[in-house]
Amino acid sequence: MPQAHGLPHAEPFVFVDRVVDTRSGEWALCEVRFELERDFFRGHFPGNPIVPGVVLTEALAQAAGIAAGSGDGRPRGFLLSAIRAMKFKRAVLPGELIHLEASKRGEMAGLLQFETVARVGEEVVAEGQIVLSETTHV
Repeated sequence: MPQAHGLPHAEPFVFVDRVVDTRSGEWALCEVRFELERDFFRGHFPGNPIVPGVVLTEALAQAAGIAAGSGDGRPRGFLLSAIRAMKFKRAVLPGELIHLEASKRGEMAGLLQFETVARVGEEVVAEGQIVLSETTHV
């Protein structure tokens, strides 16, 4: 199965629909729309579905992985190593177009720190810092 956007993920765990723009190794802007048919909406929450915060956080981590990519088309493996100060400003509903932005803020000893922001339109719905570590095992 081909890897999504240079990430080691495969369906049903791909949470980036489209890469809008990227500066390899530094920054990425991606999009995702979680349609009501996704399995997790059946239980989160019946009759009042919202995108789970952990799914939104993983989508931001995948955008960070795309930003961290080598740019030569060679898939690189990254693991989510830390989530720092993630804040959810409002619930995201099924069908809303979410813009995912990840900007590298630093790198040390194989760890890459990204500032991440999720927006619906101009409204910030989530933001926080994500730390990735490169691995050869993915």
